[in-house]
Amino acid sequence: MEKSNFVDQIKIFCRSGHGGAGSKHFLRNKLTAFGGPDGGDGGRGAHIILKGNSQMWTLLHLRYYKNVLAENGQNGSGNNSTGRNGKDIILEVPLGTIAIDEETGETEAEILEDGQEIILVRGGRGGLGNSNFKTATNQAPQYAQPGEPGSEGIKILELKVLADVGLVGFPNAGKSTLLSSITAAKPKIADYAFTTLVPQLGMVEYRDGKSFCVADLPGIIEGAAEGKGLGHRFLRHIERNSILLFVIPADSKNHAEEFEILRSELEQYNPEMLQKDFVIAISKSDMLDDELKAAIEKELPKKIPHVFISSVTGYNLQKLKDILWETLNKPLQ
Repeated sequence: MEKSNFVDQIKIFCRSGHGGAGSKHFLRNKLTAFGGPDGGDGGRGAHIILKGNSQMWTLLHLRYYKNVLAENGQNGSGNNSTGRNGKDIILEVPLGTIAIDEETGETEAEILEDGQEIILVRGGRGGLGNSNFKTATNQAPQYAQPGEPGSEGIKILELKVLADVGLVGFPNAGKSTLLSSITAAKPKIADYAFTTLVPQLGMVEYRDGKSFCVADLPGIIEGAAEGKGLGHRFLRHIERNSILLFVIPADSKNHAEEFEILRSELEQYNPEMLQKDFVIAISKSDMLDDELKAAIEKELPKKIPHVFISSVTGYNLQKLKDILWETLNKPLQ
């Protein structure tokens, strides 16, 4: 397997900073022998923050962050001096990243916009100094609050590729060839299954300077929803695509059955996938005559737009772009 710079899942141990303790202090100087309480508050412990960066496309840079340990807040001191807050740690991540708590399995953060910041692990609050507890009946409080402890836990960061159109199909269906034909992307292309091992993104130049993003995703195999093959690692990338373009080769033994298997795998993984817009492209259509096209057309679902294409000859590629653009920009119902 070739080594890839695309990393879409990492696991890191995170610990935020403890809050600094409040100070139990009384004013003492050469002019004041028995002054009142002047203990300052402790500083806040440092947060661990996720920040979206649209220039990133992988979690590779975080792969060696096994432990992320944030700074504690400083203790308060006399003269009502507040301790310094711990310095927050900011982890920049690509758009489409989610953070999951390993223990509970709950999604705690989701980064979708450039510059968006979400506190992943909150630092402990600083304790109050004894000057906060002075009252008319207790003018010399002998106590101050300790700082709150920080939080810790193992977090799983997962990247789900953000693209307008996701290419869905069995291995070797012609998805990578299609991507290289309609975009400037240069995915690896070869005549064997699982040539594509990680998502490949490309921008499709449409009419009048408009464009949209297409993702070539690793091929589905039957049983992918149960984790077979690339399984869940692949299927999660489809969740963020507005349109799913099913690429079915012209030489398939049964086009309708192939579509149903692909559709079924998506449904088993997440039934909400079926709410997306579907388009079917019959690839490698340069080997078909009109009679065979008509026969295949009868097999396909009636309500789903379809188009016969050839990435090698360029046949109907502009028509495919038109269908995708119209589907992307159709008015909401």
